[in-house]
Amino acid sequence: MSKKVENTILPDPSELKEEILAKYPKKVAKKRDKSMVVNDPEVEQEVQSNVRTIPGIITQRGCCYAGCKGVVLGPTRDIVNIVHGPIGCSFYAWLTRRNQTDPGPEGENFMMYAFSTDMQDSNVVFGGEKKLEQAIREAHELFHPHAIAIFSTCPVGLIGDDVHSVAREMKKELGINVFGFSCEGYKGVSQSAGHHIANNGIFKHVVGLDNTKKPGKYRVNLLGEYNIGGDAFELEKYFEEMGITLVSTYSGNSSIHDFENSHMVDLNMVMCHRSINYIAEMMEKKYGIPWFKVNFIGADATAKSLRKIAEYFEDAELMAKAEAIIKREMKAVKAAISEVKPKTDGKLAMMFVGGSRAHHYQELFSEMGMKSVSAGYEFAHRDDYEGRHVIPDIKIDADSRNIEELEVSPDEAMWRADLVEKKAKLVKAGLEFSDYVGMLPEMDKNALVIDDVSHWEAEKLIEFYKPDIFCAGIKEKYVIQKSGVPLKQLHSYDYGGPYAGFKGAVNFYHEIARMVSTTAWSLVTPPWKNEPALVAKMADAKY
Repeated sequence: MSKKVENTILPDPSELKEEILAKYPKKVAKKRDKSMVVNDPEVEQEVQSNVRTIPGIITQRGCCYAGCKGVVLGPTRDIVNIVHGPIGCSFYAWLTRRNQTDPGPEGENFMMYAFSTDMQDSNVVFGGEKKLEQAIREAHELFHPHAIAIFSTCPVGLIGDDVHSVAREMKKELGINVFGFSCEGYKGVSQSAGHHIANNGIFKHVVGLDNTKKPGKYRVNLLGEYNIGGDAFELEKYFEEMGITLVSTYSGNSSIHDFENSHMVDLNMVMCHRSINYIAEMMEKKYGIPWFKVNFIGADATAKSLRKIAEYFEDAELMAKAEAIIKREMKAVKAAISEVKPKTDGKLAMMFVGGSRAHHYQELFSEMGMKSVSAGYEFAHRDDYEGRHVIPDIKIDADSRNIEELEVSPDEAMWRADLVEKKAKLVKAGLEFSDYVGMLPEMDKNALVIDDVSHWEAEKLIEFYKPDIFCAGIKEKYVIQKSGVPLKQLHSYDYGGPYAGFKGAVNFYHEIARMVSTTAWSLVTPPWKNEPALVAKMADAKY
């Protein structure tokens, strides 16, 4: 997938790793050591991931609720998403990722609203189910939505409110689809648990409700694309020009009607492997719909993905259209690279972002001649780092058991035997399905890979590598900038974008060239350079 700048061997960061670990108590250091890997693409390496953050370490992670409501369901315009919990939880997940949508002629768009039951102390003491029922009735009366989703936050799990029982009763009363998610923030290790819970809920309550076969020769779903900064809009243009019917996107620029019909496709394409691979796998088990990994971050990756789609459908006309788009768009891409490369060539980047972004965006940096010296994920599992071949070896721990595993069996009436046969034939021809190679094999030797990077570790990385740009999220943004390093948010794009597809790549080239060329960051004097810094120590030396 990724195209490296060159076959580079970076400086060995082993001493840096030891210096970082030396600051921790022995027990903590032993645990963090397993989550920090000096990369060697020629050797099978294991990255400890999807384990709870050590208390006291400042993590970049979000919570289970953030993954369920904020990431997966948040970008869907025509579901009223009611948060059952304190108002702060609802506000936290309200449009923070800059998901865009096109309501179309119907104009049904509830994304600008923050719906909450606004739980108070009395509700925590005496229960909040009645208040939830009242909120659902009120939302239905005011907005007349096609569906209402309920999201549990931490207090709900602690007091035992049954949102699923309330959902069933309100579904009968109102005659619309009402469903709930037990996505309390503390459930699971990170927002990854919320992704899984959201996938399960949508598959149980929404997918398969509409068996209408949409017109078109090639019907596909795009999974794990959230239309941040308008990314999905760019990709939709390519699909439309090629004559591909995009039935649904999970979940950027999405509609619940599309989810209901999403099992009527010929192919699932997965962008963000971690957040949405569950839906792809369950659709294949139930309906026989194949899936493969795509990447539309980076011009070369976009071209490769368009060709892979055309190869799947085995249509000469489709392949010709794909090549025409690639040829046309690559002219602007090459011109932009020529313009920015004198400013970016040889610059150093590091990225610690969720999903597949810490992997995908290395493609864009490499196209500008920049090197990725260190990277990691916030909520990855081992297969995101090492590839899906390690899934059978991943141990199911207590946190993972908190999440329901759906038992999915083939639907005899809707089973697509033709697609199963098609996949078998294409596999023999060399096309890869149900596969993801992971981030490690495509990073340079000696690149330092860190899962769930902490504040202390980020400081030492900056001190050692002196990167030209650091990519992460809003929680890290200002402290990194005070260290004299520009930070690019890859969660919300800092009001930029789109960055997907060919035009998105051009936008990204120019944005990064501006950021690494400015001298403003060298003028920053952080307060800790002139004032004594407080250094904390663990109270229990045995911990």
